Amino acid sequence: MKLKVIISIILSIIFSISLVLAYEATPENNAKSIDLVWTLIAAFLVFIMQAGFALVETGFTRAKNAGNIMMKNLIDFCFGAVAFWAVGYAIMFGAGNLFFGTEGFFLSSANNGSDLWQYAYWMFQVVFAATAATIVSGAVAERIKFNGYIFYSIFISALVYPVVGHWIWGGGWLAKLSTPMIDFAGSTVVHSVGGWAALAGTIILGPRIGKYMNNSVKPIRGHSLTLAALGVFLLWFGWYGFNPGSTVAGTNWSIATIAVTTTLGASAGAIGSLLTSWIRYKKPDVSLTLGGTLGGLVAITAGTANVSPLSSIIIGLIAGILYVFSVSFFDRIKIDDPVGAVSCHAINGVWGTLAVGLFAQKEFGGINGLFFGGGISQLVSQFIGVISVFLWTFSIMLVFFKIIDSIIGLRVSREEELKGLDLSEHNTEAYADFPISATNN
Repeated sequence: MKLKVIISIILSIIFSISLVLAYEATPENNAKSIDLVWTLIAAFLVFIMQAGFALVETGFTRAKNAGNIMMKNLIDFCFGAVAFWAVGYAIMFGAGNLFFGTEGFFLSSANNGSDLWQYAYWMFQVVFAATAATIVSGAVAERIKFNGYIFYSIFISALVYPVVGHWIWGGGWLAKLSTPMIDFAGSTVVHSVGGWAALAGTIILGPRIGKYMNNSVKPIRGHSLTLAALGVFLLWFGWYGFNPGSTVAGTNWSIATIAVTTTLGASAGAIGSLLTSWIRYKKPDVSLTLGGTLGGLVAITAGTANVSPLSSIIIGLIAGILYVFSVSFFDRIKIDDPVGAVSCHAINGVWGTLAVGLFAQKEFGGINGLFFGGGISQLVSQFIGVISVFLWTFSIMLVFFKIIDSIIGLRVSREEELKGLDLSEHNTEAYADFPISATNN
């Protein structure tokens, strides 16, 4: 027995040495390794955003739905990852036409494991797909059926998001415009797609019981600003994988300036929403400031590699202001969005994408926007991209949610909604030791 162990150890050492010797430490190989490791680390950072979304949504909604929120944020990633592996990645990045890819299904582009970079790149892209999918969870919170949400998660990850990604990142028609559209890390590809899908879902579902009564808006307060704030910090942290990671190259030193513009955009977003809520409502509103911080992050994401630090502050500041007015607007037209997802991701996704055409500077990303002598062509391309993505995403998701509603019903019953989705959908309680009031919580 001891001899077998000794032989096994010797063989393991020989195998390890052979691997080391097989790797030739050339500058090119070292650079490739750095890029691979950086891309994977960035992917892991973006995955943390899944936890951030879960906490934000849970904090901004009522205690009786906390378990359901957590379940949705877990399951949309799990079903979405499988759908993106099987179909979505090929549609997004496979060779095909100007509208969608037609090759590489089931990650066959990795050539049975011989192309390890494809695995790393898929890992980075799947967490982006999950971000787009999970944005909807908060907007449809407290009244959507769990099985309907699963069908949605598969559909957006397999088709809706990948088609947009192909148009802009996969060599599709928006990337082939005479002045190609710029969306460096996904203000439109990720955030607007999630935001427009969220808007479609809220329209089909309708508002929560008691939200709009006698032509007035009744605030339905979330049960934990503490959880919501922690979620915002986690999302901000994950965004350093989202934006700098989109270089997919640790050897690209622009990750430093991208990190700076990301930080300043978020900070200015918080300041903009803080001051706006203070002026409008006479008190600095906590939830609006948290949402405005995320709005600043969403807005800076498209141009983070193309604008200066000063421009990122302006973009973020306007995003924070937009967020406050947008939340108020959607309440006035009776679109019930418990976490402000549409205002944060759709509206500020649009603003951030258009801002590239205004604030881009050649010194940072090689392109000048309108404000820096580059003319209007980039802004026009950005506008075309914004409109086309809205038409595609909103229309197809509106039809999809309507079909699901007709087949299995998208919304829980009145009794289930009042009881809370933790009990009615999962037969559990997130806070089992505390009494939960069906009408007030």
